[in-house]
Amino acid sequence: MNDMKTRLNPAAAAAALCIAAAAGLALWASASRAADDKKAAVKPALTVSTVLPQRASLPIKLAANGNIAAWQEASVGTEAGGLRLTEVRVNVGDRVAKGQVLATFSSDTLRAEVAQARASLGEAEANAANAAADAERARSLQATGALSASQINQYLTAEKTAKARVEAARAQFRAQEVRLNQTAVLAPDSGIISARAATVGAVVANGAELFRLIRQGRLEWRAEVTSTELGRLTPGTTAMVTAASGARLAGRVRTIGPTVDPQTRAALVYVDLASLPGAASGSARAGMFARGEFDLGATPALTIPQPALVVRDGFSYVYRVNPDNRVSQLKIQTGRFDAGRVEVTSGLAADARIVAAGAGFLNDGDLVRVSDSEAKVPATPASRASAATK
Repeated sequence: MNDMKTRLNPAAAAAALCIAAAAGLALWASASRAADDKKAAVKPALTVSTVLPQRASLPIKLAANGNIAAWQEASVGTEAGGLRLTEVRVNVGDRVAKGQVLATFSSDTLRAEVAQARASLGEAEANAANAAADAERARSLQATGALSASQINQYLTAEKTAKARVEAARAQFRAQEVRLNQTAVLAPDSGIISARAATVGAVVANGAELFRLIRQGRLEWRAEVTSTELGRLTPGTTAMVTAASGARLAGRVRTIGPTVDPQTRAALVYVDLASLPGAASGSARAGMFARGEFDLGATPALTIPQPALVVRDGFSYVYRVNPDNRVSQLKIQTGRFDAGRVEVTSGLAADARIVAAGAGFLNDGDLVRVSDSEAKVPATPASRASAATK
C-alpha cells in the first residue's frame, strides 16, 4: 500500500506541474492580448497634413530708420522794404505754382514815384532834343566862322550831357518800375507752403522772410545706416519706406552722405520719395519718423510655410513625420521671412516631411494621422510586403 502511494506522488506532481504551466500560459496569453488591446487603443493625437521644404528665391533687405524731410526749401522774402502788406493769398499747406502771387504790398507810394520818374525822363528827353538841335546848328556854322571853337565845343558838350541825363532818368524810371513790380510777392518755384510769417497790415523790412516753400513738393528720407552696412548701398538702390502715419512710399537712393558721425558711426543716406499709386501723399509729411527697407537683390533659400514653425522658449522647431506616423521635434535656425514663408538656415534636411500646420499642439513622439499619407508618405517595406500578400 505504501509502495502504491510512493508511485502515485510523482504522477500527481507531474499533473500539478502541467496544470500550473497551462495556467501560466493562459495568463501570458491574456496579458499579451491586453497589451495588444492597449496598443491598439492608442489614438493619433492629431490629423495633420505634411509638406516638404521648398527652394525659393528670397529678397535681401537692409532695414534702417530715419526722418522724412523736405528735398529743398525756398525762402520767399521781399525786396520792397518799408511797405505795408495789404493782402496774403496763401496759407501753410497750400500748393502753389511757379510765378503765382502769394502776397501784395501797398503800391500807392511807388506808383507816384514811377509817375515822377516818368516825368523826369520826359523832361530829360526834351532837353536832350533841344541840345541836339543846338549842336547840329553849331556844326553847320563851324565852317563859316560865325561861332568860335569854344562856343561850338559848348554846344557839343551840352548835347552829350543831355543824352547822359536821359539815360540816368530812364534808369531811374526802370528802377521805380521794378520796385512797383516787387509789391507782388511771387512763388519762385512750384511747391507747398511750409511756413508763413506774412501778416496783413505789417510793414515789412527789406529782405524779411514771408514764406517758406517746399520746392516741387518733393520729400526725401534721410536714413541712418551704420558704416559697416554703407558699402552695400549705391545710388539708385530702391527702398520701401513706411512713415509713422502708416503711409507707404517708394524710394530710390539719390546720394550717400560723405561723412560718418563719429559718435553713432552712422551715415545719412538720402532717398528720394514718391507716393505709391492710390496712396495718400499728404499723410507723409516733413519731420515724420519713418522706417524702411532697402532692396539688395535676392538669393536662393530653403523655405517652409510659416504655420509649420513652432517657437518655444525662444527657440524655433518643426515636427518631422516619421514612416511610423510618429513625429520628431527638430530644432532649426531661421533666417528671412517673406510672403508667408520662412528661411531655414540649419537643422532641417531638404527631403524631410514636416507637419504643415497645427504643430504647436504636438509633442515629440506623438502619433498623428496624416491626411495625405497615401499620396505623399512613402510606404515602408513591411507595408509593401503586406500589400503584395493581399
